[in-house]
Amino acid sequence: MQTSLFRRITCQLALIAAICSCSKHADSPAGKPAQIREINQKEIISKNAIIAITGATIVDGTGGTPIENGCVIVTDGIINAVGNKADIKIPANAQVVNAKGLTLLPGFIDSHFHLDGVHGLPAQFLQNGVTSLRDPGAWIEAYDDERKGGKPIPRLFLAGPHIDMFPPAYPRDAYVVRDPDEAVREVNHLIDQGASVIKVYFRLPPAIIRAVCKAAHARGIPVTGHLEITEAREAIEAGLDGIEHITSFGLTLVPQREAEKYRQMVLADNNARKQGRYEVWKNIDPDSPVTNSLGIFLKDKGTFVSPTLGAFEYQATTGQPLDTARLEGFIKMKKVTGRLYRAGARIVVGSHSMIPYAETGWAFQREMELLVLSGLRPAEVITAATLQNARFFQVDDRLGSIEKGKQADLILIKGDPLKNISATRNVSRVMLNGVWVK
Repeated sequence: MQTSLFRRITCQLALIAAICSCSKHADSPAGKPAQIREINQKEIISKNAIIAITGATIVDGTGGTPIENGCVIVTDGIINAVGNKADIKIPANAQVVNAKGLTLLPGFIDSHFHLDGVHGLPAQFLQNGVTSLRDPGAWIEAYDDERKGGKPIPRLFLAGPHIDMFPPAYPRDAYVVRDPDEAVREVNHLIDQGASVIKVYFRLPPAIIRAVCKAAHARGIPVTGHLEITEAREAIEAGLDGIEHITSFGLTLVPQREAEKYRQMVLADNNARKQGRYEVWKNIDPDSPVTNSLGIFLKDKGTFVSPTLGAFEYQATTGQPLDTARLEGFIKMKKVTGRLYRAGARIVVGSHSMIPYAETGWAFQREMELLVLSGLRPAEVITAATLQNARFFQVDDRLGSIEKGKQADLILIKGDPLKNISATRNVSRVMLNGVWVK
C-alpha cells in the first residue's frame, strides 16, 4: 500500500517537473542573457565587398582622441581595421572612398523614437544618420508598412506596446494590465514576439514594476520606464534599467507635499501632467543637495537616462504670450540634465521623433544640440548618441563605435562636430551594415 502510494507520488512529481521544464523559455536558460537582435535584422542588406574610407577625421564614439587622416577598412560589412592612413595597408581590391575634409562617426542610435503617424519617418532618420532606433512603446506590427515600404530603414529595436494600467494615457500604444501576474504574462509574450526592451508606463505601481523587471531580466531583456506618479528612486530599486524623459524625476526633486499634489492631479487626469510638469519643474533647484544625491544614486545604479529634452522645449516667441512656467521649467530641465551627467549618470540621446522646434527628421540632432546647451561637451554628446546608447540597448559588442570587429554602421559629416555639434546636420554619406545608403 505504502509502496504503491510512493510510486504514484513519484510519478506525479516527475510529471510536474516535466511540465515546468517544457514551460521554460528554451532560448533563455537561467542565468544566460538574451542575444538582443533588431527585429528587421534579416531585412538589412549586406554585400561581400572591401571598402576603404580614407582621409577622414575619425571620431570613434569611445571618447578617445580623434584620428586625423584616418583609414577604416570594411570587409563584408565588418570593420576590419581602424587607424591612421599611413599605418594601414589598403587591400588591392578595395573600393577606396576619399573622405578628406570629412568627419567619420559611428551611426547614431536613437533611444526614443515614435512613428507618430508619419509614413517614411524611419527612412528619413536613416538618411540623416540614425542607423539604429528604439521605439519604446508601439505594437511591433505598427512597423510592418515601414519594413515593406521598399526604402532602407534603420535597425529596429522594438518594445511592443508599453505596459500600463487603466485608464491608459495612450490606449492605442498600451497593453493594460490589472495585476502582477497579467504583467508578467505580457512581458513574456512581448519577448517571444521579438521585443528587445520592455517599457513600463506611469500608472504602474512599484510592485508591478518589480514583477515586470524580474520577468524581463530572467529572459535577459532590459526594462525602461516613463514615470509621472511613481518616484524614480523607488522604481529603479524595483529593477528599472532606464528612465525615459527628464521629467520622470519630478517627484524625486520636489518636497513630498508638492509631489503628492501633482501625483493626485495626474491620477485624476492623465492630461494634467502636460502643463503640471512645468509648474513642478519651475520650482526645482538644480544645484540642491537632492539633485546631487540623485546623480550619485543614478551613477551607483548604472541607470541610463534618456532626457528627450526636445519634447519639452519651450522658446519665447515674439508676439506670443509668454508662458513663464514652461520657460522656467524647461531651463531647469536642462540644468538638471547637465548636473546629473556631471555626477555620473549615463545620459543617452533619444529624439522623440516629432518635437516642437525641429524640422521633420531632425529631432535627433536637435536633442544633441540641447544636451550641449545643458552643459555636455560635443564629444560627450557623440558618445551618448553612439556607444552609450549601444550599451543601453545591450548591443555594444557589435554596434556603437568604430572598432575592429564591429558592424559597419558609419556616417560621414561635413565639418567638425567636436567644435560645433550642429555639424551633425551636415550628413554627407550613411553606411548601414557595410552598404552605402542611397
